[in-house]
Amino acid sequence: MKRKMLITGGAGFIGFHSTRFFSRNGWQVAVVDNLSRKGSPYNLECLRSRATFTHYPTDVRDYPGMKEVFRKEGPFDAVLHLAAQVAVTTSVVNPRHDFEVNALGTLNLLECVREHSPSGLFLYASTNKVYGKLEDLPLVGTDSRYCFEDTEGVDENRSLDFHSPYGCSKGCADQYVRDYARIYGLHTVNFRQSCIYGDQQLGVEDQGWVAWFIIAGTLGLPVTVYGDGKQLRDLLWIDDLVRLYALACDNGRRLRGGIYNIGGGYANTLSLRELLAFLDRRGVSLQYGHGDWRPGDQRVFVSDNRKAERELGWKPVVGVEEGLDRLIEWVRENRPMLRGMLAAKMPEGSGAAR
Repeated sequence: MKRKMLITGGAGFIGFHSTRFFSRNGWQVAVVDNLSRKGSPYNLECLRSRATFTHYPTDVRDYPGMKEVFRKEGPFDAVLHLAAQVAVTTSVVNPRHDFEVNALGTLNLLECVREHSPSGLFLYASTNKVYGKLEDLPLVGTDSRYCFEDTEGVDENRSLDFHSPYGCSKGCADQYVRDYARIYGLHTVNFRQSCIYGDQQLGVEDQGWVAWFIIAGTLGLPVTVYGDGKQLRDLLWIDDLVRLYALACDNGRRLRGGIYNIGGGYANTLSLRELLAFLDRRGVSLQYGHGDWRPGDQRVFVSDNRKAERELGWKPVVGVEEGLDRLIEWVRENRPMLRGMLAAKMPEGSGAAR
């Protein structure tokens, strides 16, 4: 009998790859996505020819609606919760919407699992933003990047320090996920993810910055570099992340209540300035202006992946230059679609997919 999985935000970027992977690897997949994010309807249509799944256009804020999905499709062996409001800038403009999608939506999912799938695994896509601006960590700098002075990465023992409404809503959800393992015995796992990038990523200015820079440069659109451009991030190719989800599904019970920082690690870091220079060498030249630092911007974030490597045998295998070359190729091959997508207007929705 096939194992059953529910993927919320299954028509988003990470959701697209996750739905395709698990469907092709023997899982019976149900997808929840209200298709409010620009690009999600396109991703859903692409998935129909590449995966087998059942789609529900339910909003994660709709608790009765989510319970009905569990009643029809469950019990689930695993729930992969990706649906979220994903942009810091959007959270500043509309913090109530941000809270309802990220915090309340996650609580709704946890309650559904507690009532209808209590033995199932609950995987939550959290964020490095739960650690705040990391202002106490000393930095050193070069002409192109900042770096931590005393460490190569942030580990799970780092104190939480929510900064920005987005950090607060995701951090609240992160802690609910952790506590439902302690109080109710659910098999939950938190992945505090860094910068994820890859093909099928319809990046925009306030979310998915690597893909956005490549798309904008390819289409001749201007971009804004916030701050001084030396802020450093570790980049993780999407297939490496989905492989981690699969490992977690095979080891879920012993991971109950686990928290893992997940990113490309120090070997796969780039600053904004370095990305611009790399793209220029690949023939993708950008027109850009400058803007002020945004709320909660971290000068540096690099994930210490050693816990995931030690406990799951996982580490990234796709290097940053290889990944960027793959993404550039995908963007060039899909230029007409991307141009049309950016020209289309969609109303601001809720429960958007990652």
